[in-house]
This record gives sequence, structure tokens and C-alpha cells, in this order.
Amino acid sequence: MELAYIPSPSRGVLYLGPVPLRGYAFCIIIGVFVAIWLGNRRWVARGGRPGTVADVAVWAVPFGLVGGRLYHVITDYQLYFGEGRDWVDAFKVWEGGLGIWGAIAFGAVGAWIGARRRGIPLPAYADAVAPGIALAQAIGRWGNWFNQELYGRETDLPWAVHITSSLDGRVPGYYHPTFLYESLWCIGVALLVIWADRRFTLGHGRAFALYVAAYCAGRFWIEYMRVDEAHHVLGLRLNNWTALVVFLLAVLYLVLSARKRPGREAVVEPGAKDGSGAEGKDGADSDAASPAGSDEADGGSPAGTGKADADGATEASKAAADPTEAKGK
Repeated sequence: MELAYIPSPSRGVLYLGPVPLRGYAFCIIIGVFVAIWLGNRRWVARGGRPGTVADVAVWAVPFGLVGGRLYHVITDYQLYFGEGRDWVDAFKVWEGGLGIWGAIAFGAVGAWIGARRRGIPLPAYADAVAPGIALAQAIGRWGNWFNQELYGRETDLPWAVHITSSLDGRVPGYYHPTFLYESLWCIGVALLVIWADRRFTLGHGRAFALYVAAYCAGRFWIEYMRVDEAHHVLGLRLNNWTALVVFLLAVLYLVLSARKRPGREAVVEPGAKDGSGAEGKDGADSDAASPAGSDEADGGSPAGTGKADADGATEASKAAADPTEAKGK
């Protein structure tokens, strides 16, 4: 009986002349664009200006890439600094190896810098981009498929991924496609955050905390299935412990934040509503004042007529009191 499976690409890079087009890099780039697009829509819906998400992302994305690579290199240092390894490979991001924990941590630092420059609260920004980040991860995980990496234990399930490469200690065979499991899980996380945000009006960073907690819950069991080389602590992979600790911190933030600052921010970007509605507001004011203005311009406004009548009454009273003075005028 022929085994059904998910085929792996024969190679993860195509060449356009001398220019390499790498599937891993394309997945990362597409994910970033999707995150910015969705984040911008959510930010505007919350009362922010269009383009603010992209402006802050200019800081957050480079920081995130550096942080993701640093986490990977530090936690898997033997791949780059072990015997027979070339440390220069630590800079070859396109070959794979970005730790989400470092990417989120350093990306948050970059977002904080960008948010301060724009004068917006970081928690509100994080809430807006949270589902987009989850979708970016879902797309980015397919980069692992192009590189034939991060798969799980051997299996005969019909959705097993067929690994054909034997590089870096890989053994060709049929394995759990953990990259696919995580991709689908991240899509579910994005939908969960969008739903919960609408249902419970999450604010002050709680939508982002929900994303973190939900992602960590899935990452724990998916990480447990993986068979790639990793450091272990008390029988669990390092990333299992990281997911557990971060999950607990996210849940703690959700609880404390809801008690301390319930509801959502009334204003996420100072001046955004005034700026977007200034033209319409001024137009309405102009329309309301136009009858008086047009009459004034014609010299026949009610206010002008009233003033003339008052002046005339004053002159008449003066004339009645002193006829001589009135005649002289």
C-alpha cells in the first residue's frame, strides 16, 4: 500500500540569474507584510492613524530579526561554534534559525522605540498587531518546509512530511509535520484573539497577552514532538520550559491588568480623531455660519440690521432731547 504524505520541495532556493530566491526568506517577508496590513486595519479601527503601524514596524521588524537570530544562535551554539563548524554561518539567516522568543522580546524593544517616537502607548499598539503576528508566524513556518527542518517523530499518518535531505544529520523518512501543526495552531490563535478582542473589548495589552498565552500552549505540545537537536533541562527541551514560563507570565498579566485597568484605551493616538475629522468639522461649522456670513457680506445680515436700528434709535432719542444739537448734525 502506497503511503500518502506531504512531499518536501527538492530545493529551497531558486536562482534568478545570480540572485538567489529563497523560500524561507519569502515566507518571512510575506508574513511581515500580512502582519502590518492586518495591524494597520485594527489600529485604524481603534482610532489610530493609517500608517502608524508601518512606521513603528520599521523599528520592530529589524530588532525582531536580530533578536530571533541571537536566541537561536545562543541556544544552539554548538551548530556554529562546535568542532568542525564555521562561526560565519551564524550570520546566514536565510538558511533558517529564528527563535520566536528572541524575536518577540527584541521586537518589543524596537516597537517601544517606535511607539515613543510616535507618541502612542505600546500596549495599545501590541493589541492591534497581535493577530497579525500570529498569522506571520503561521506563514513563516512554511519556510521550515522549504528547508526540510523542524519536523517531529516518525509516523505513517497520511499527512506525514517526506524528508528527502540527508544534510546536517537528517535521516530521510516520514515524520510528523510539526511546522504544519504550528502553522495551523497560529491561525487558530489569530482567530481567537480577534474574536476575544471583539467579545470582551480587550485593551491595555491584554489582546497581546492572550496571543502570547495561546501560542505558548500550542508550542509546548508541538515542541514536545520535535526530534531536532536541542538542550534539555530536567527531561524537557529548553523551549518547553520557555513556553511554560512565558505562558504563566502572560496569564498573570491578563489577570492583573484586567483588575487594574479594565476596558480599553479611549484614545490610542493623540490627535488622530481630530486630524481625521478636522475637515468635516470645519465644514460643518462653516455651513452653520454661512447664512450670517453671506448676509454680512451683502451688508444685510440680521446682526447688521439690528445694529443699524439701535443706532437710529439712539440718534432719535438724542434729537428729541436736544433739537438744536440734532439740527446741527
